[in-house]
Amino acid sequence: MTQPFLPLTARSREESHRAATPLELFFDLCFVVAVAQAGAELVHAVAEGHTGEGIIDYAMIFFAIWWAWMNFTWFASAYDNDDVLYRIVTLVQIAGVLVLAAGVSRAFAEHDFLVVYLGYLVMRLALASQWLRAAHHATDRAEKTMCRRYAGGVLACQVGWLALLLTPEAARPWVFLVMALAEMAVPLYAEKEAPSTWHPHHIAERYGLFTIIVLGETVAAATVAVKSGIVENDALGELLPIAAGGLLLVFAAWWIYFVVPAHDRLTSSRQGFLWGYGHYVIFASAAAVGAGLEIAVEQAVGKAHVSTLTASAAVTIPAAVFLLSVWLLHARYFKVGLAQQLVLPVSAGAILLCSFAGHWAVLAAGLVAAATVAVGVTLTARNPATRTGSRAETG
Repeated sequence: MTQPFLPLTARSREESHRAATPLELFFDLCFVVAVAQAGAELVHAVAEGHTGEGIIDYAMIFFAIWWAWMNFTWFASAYDNDDVLYRIVTLVQIAGVLVLAAGVSRAFAEHDFLVVYLGYLVMRLALASQWLRAAHHATDRAEKTMCRRYAGGVLACQVGWLALLLTPEAARPWVFLVMALAEMAVPLYAEKEAPSTWHPHHIAERYGLFTIIVLGETVAAATVAVKSGIVENDALGELLPIAAGGLLLVFAAWWIYFVVPAHDRLTSSRQGFLWGYGHYVIFASAAAVGAGLEIAVEQAVGKAHVSTLTASAAVTIPAAVFLLSVWLLHARYFKVGLAQQLVLPVSAGAILLCSFAGHWAVLAAGLVAAATVAVGVTLTARNPATRTGSRAETG
């Protein structure tokens, strides 16, 4: 039974059988609403011929979503006590992301980030209150200082983000870049003397679950797009290759991401920061594949005002980025020999080349992704020395 109030003290990094809680799963599910909104607006922007502008807006919105999710995840890994107050503050953070999601369309259409900012502000103020509560219950001076630095850094950044609302539109991408760097510097500053006690297995599981949710959103987006195209345009012949290729891409992405024991790389705060920050690219590219599939469908049925090459690249570029980022973050550390090391980079390049395959581009990219899995399995079977934890490796 949940207790009304418990001390918010650090959990042990050596805790056994640490797993994601139902509240964390609910938290992730609500964040997907914002991810879906950002993806839908990216589709609309590219379909209308505003590709560059849409990508910049998408990168900015997705950063706000990802960073708020990531900060909660690492805090919860170290301090989750599951009392009533902790749950209430977490639900406030969920309300914040729903407000942010409600402002995504306006941010894309009118470059008005007020609602997005307000939603982000709600999430960040709630997180700052959690850090202050943890500081109150801290058992030593170093931990107390770390918690206060986190709270102070989070609050200071919210003041800085106001510039995104007040500066001219042309300057906003630069404001975003400065503030994004400032946000990412907060954990480095806060933990320079005393690291938080995040749990490697728990963090790896949380990131894996969010990857699954983002890939699931990709499947859902593509399914809706294909269904709409078939019902409204009777274009089964044009859409079937896109659907098949998209499904192969998602299946391969899941296989390649989860085949290596990611938690084995999380042995220090430095490695944890690099791994955690790098997932911005993994999450954003995985979600962008779904948006790209929708663009490819709309172009195939004549709804998108873009070329076939642009529509194909909307799928192949994020798919290639996903493969490369997974390889850079953790897959390459579990490879034995040059052949295994080259599989993912070479496959990423081959998928980019599929952009020039015309209406067959998505299917070709899917077949390359499937071949990547097959080659990885074969190479692993031939080299038993490959470090895989408890699973057979690929890619």
